[in-house]
Amino acid sequence: MTGAPGRSRPGPGGPVPPEWRPGCAADTAAGPVVERLTGHAVALGGPRAMTVTRTLPSRGRRMVGAWCFVDDYGPEVAAMRVPPHPHAGLQTVTWLVSGEVLHRDSLGSLQEVRPGRLNLMTAGRGISHSEESAEAPLHGVQLWVALPDEARHVAPHFEHHAGLPVLAEGGAQVTVIMGSLGGATSPARAYTPLLGAEVVISGSAALPVEPGFEHAALLLSGDVEVAGARLERGTLLYLGCGRPDLRMSGQGRFLLLGGEPFEEEIVMWWNFIGRSHDEIAAFRQGWAEGEDFGTVRGFDGAALPAPALPTTRLKPRGRVR
Repeated sequence: MTGAPGRSRPGPGGPVPPEWRPGCAADTAAGPVVERLTGHAVALGGPRAMTVTRTLPSRGRRMVGAWCFVDDYGPEVAAMRVPPHPHAGLQTVTWLVSGEVLHRDSLGSLQEVRPGRLNLMTAGRGISHSEESAEAPLHGVQLWVALPDEARHVAPHFEHHAGLPVLAEGGAQVTVIMGSLGGATSPARAYTPLLGAEVVISGSAALPVEPGFEHAALLLSGDVEVAGARLERGTLLYLGCGRPDLRMSGQGRFLLLGGEPFEEEIVMWWNFIGRSHDEIAAFRQGWAEGEDFGTVRGFDGAALPAPALPTTRLKPRGRVR
């Protein structure tokens, strides 16, 4: 990925400076749009799986900025049990509205995530982790961020942020999960210019957003309109780019995602993001042979086996199918 000629990329986790304003790419909507991406039900975690709603990737759109995967689960009384499994080439973001989830990983991390706190795991060249919770009311989202080529082989690392910046704008209270918004910047490390925020709205507001970013909104609860469109559960509302602000109203809570359109083509299969079929096959072989991804200790049960690769070669794809 490159920015404007002769200009350097903003640093990880920092705001996009005024002199560095990426524009919308040719295969991104030329301006603001309202496009509904309907989710589908997916069983998460093997034989004792819980059901999640996956809205990204979708049939018509694979990414919003570097965000490439969105799973929404609950609210329901459920027990999460996702055995140890590998990741490479991405970051995982866990954000809860209610409940508690215990994270273990092959770095030795043991962390309980609660509402309003961020679990961010950067897989880089390879990591494995597990997630579990007691049977209780549970509601949250898990998201992936694709790492750009220059960062996708970094050493794996884990962050937990209990204190995130919160800003008030009109009738909205906004927690900045990743990136920057309205002068508030998350401490979470990001490798591309992006935004992840939870918005609690009671009334109306207009949030200033980066016009060079594409944006999308996911309803978590309540009755909310964004950019004149009513949000619906199980649907990601894609908003295109070119907006200097984002107008919203209602009573509820939603997730706001955004970012510079991701220019690289990727191969996303199972829990890996690579750049070719052969790279994905090597990731799979490494996991099957017990190499490259470490060991998750303390989980009571076996690790997830990798599924069989498809019979046809996996092809790199851009953010729009």
